[in-house]
Amino acid sequence: MKSKYTKKNVKHAIRRSVIIAVVLCIVIWLINIAPNYIKESTSDKATLIINNKNVTENLKSDIIIKDDIVYLSTDDVKNFFDEYLIQTDTQIITVSNTKTVSIPKNNEQITVNGSSRDLDNKIIFENDKYYLPMNNFSDIYNYELKYSKDTNTIMIDSLSKRFVQAVAKGNLFVKYKATGFSKTVANVKRGEKLTLVQDFENSSDIMVDGWYKVRTSDGIMGYVKKNDLISEEVVRDNLEDNKIEGKVSIAWDYYTQYNSAPKYTGKINGINVVSPSFFELRTNGNIMTNDLNAKDYVEWAKKSGYQVWPTLSNSMLNNLDEVSKQLSTFESRANLIDKIVTAVVNTNVDGIVIDFENMYKNDKDNYSRFIIELSPRLNEIGRKLCVEVTEPDGSDNWSLCYDRHVIGSVADYIIFIGYDQHTASSKVAGTVAGADWIELNIKKFLGQEEINKDKIILAMPFYMRLWKENNGTVTSTVVNMNNIAIPAGAEKKWDEATKQNYIEYKQNNSTYKMWIEDADSISAKIDLINKYELAGAGFWEIGRENADIWQIASSKLGIN
Repeated sequence: MKSKYTKKNVKHAIRRSVIIAVVLCIVIWLINIAPNYIKESTSDKATLIINNKNVTENLKSDIIIKDDIVYLSTDDVKNFFDEYLIQTDTQIITVSNTKTVSIPKNNEQITVNGSSRDLDNKIIFENDKYYLPMNNFSDIYNYELKYSKDTNTIMIDSLSKRFVQAVAKGNLFVKYKATGFSKTVANVKRGEKLTLVQDFENSSDIMVDGWYKVRTSDGIMGYVKKNDLISEEVVRDNLEDNKIEGKVSIAWDYYTQYNSAPKYTGKINGINVVSPSFFELRTNGNIMTNDLNAKDYVEWAKKSGYQVWPTLSNSMLNNLDEVSKQLSTFESRANLIDKIVTAVVNTNVDGIVIDFENMYKNDKDNYSRFIIELSPRLNEIGRKLCVEVTEPDGSDNWSLCYDRHVIGSVADYIIFIGYDQHTASSKVAGTVAGADWIELNIKKFLGQEEINKDKIILAMPFYMRLWKENNGTVTSTVVNMNNIAIPAGAEKKWDEATKQNYIEYKQNNSTYKMWIEDADSISAKIDLINKYELAGAGFWEIGRENADIWQIASSKLGIN
């Protein structure tokens, strides 16, 4: 009897162990497959969803909601909508893709792209911070804002990003996770529209094993089965940027105020943008337009398939204090920007190249503000903005006066002026634009300056310097590519570092040296553009080159 009883107990024990093990497996399975059954903590604070991403935890200040108007602090507006928002003692200055806005703190009329207008709801000041009424800024930041009282959720969707909706085929349960065992976070009735949460980087839907991530009209996000949705519709797609398709090949056409724009009859293959010297900066934010023959020039260029981006230069003004004054305040910058926009429209051109050189280092931030505030004005009228800068890490007034990272982030293109490595004032002979020096600076643009490669245009010279050394003194003269005269007996030698042909000879007790710009050197520079996948090339300037250069540019840049 004892043996039978023991065996029976053993069987019961084994059975209980098996049942317990099965239950534990089920519990573990439920924990892994159907998580978040525990009720989440609630909060009376509003939820903020921007482009289908819950950013509530990233708020720097509490959201204020009054009479269904949503107010965000300027800190949060800067964080989510305009990283370049600034405040002065009297105003808040903010920009978007197509708007430059000044908001007086005394709640007078705001200024949008040079025009005054009222705000339906005034800005407010609470907790030592200014708050903007975001319902009134939808056209400025180009978004759609909805507020659900039921869920206390604010939904902001950019009108420049992909937006896809679908219709519920029947009554649906929206799940917290992409599994039928997960908890239900919302009930959706047949025929209701759901927003498909998008992967903006790849312009594709986020789908997990046949489930779509969706957002309800009340701002609740979760998952539904793809088969339970019908009538999927792309309401809008990503807005394309303002860049040229393929490589840029820009050539400058320089002439002074005393001359008219050149007249051409044929087309130059190998370029797709020309930059004539139409504009010059003058005092008080005035712009002088060298418009003699400008209309004919633009007509020729466009018939040839070129875009026209005239250059606005401060070189003729040659007054650092005057430039500083014009950049110093929002009002002075706005005055200059208004005149730039007018000049661009009146000459019927496709964009503009800003070439401000020799500025005070202390004006670096104000120059950045000028570019930041100019960019939206040009975007609004569909014109391109291109900004020239020198190499990093140079002198105060020629190099350290630029914030290349900001300029490169804001402008459509940033041009690296790949010359003069050795200037006329150099105490030693050297190349104007050696490939080794150019490559070093390209790496700085991409690395320390953190500029996207598809925004960088490398400009190269069609000239060089003939250096003369005599009794310890060094002088030089500029020699154009198409005007080189090499004395008999002077042998060209290839300099692998600079990727240039080099000559050196003696004449009349002096030593002459020259690093030559020719088809070989230009080809090597374009190779760097392709190696680092840069946006394109610039050539200074039309009229100094040899004809074979354009065939090289056409072939290596892929431009007819």
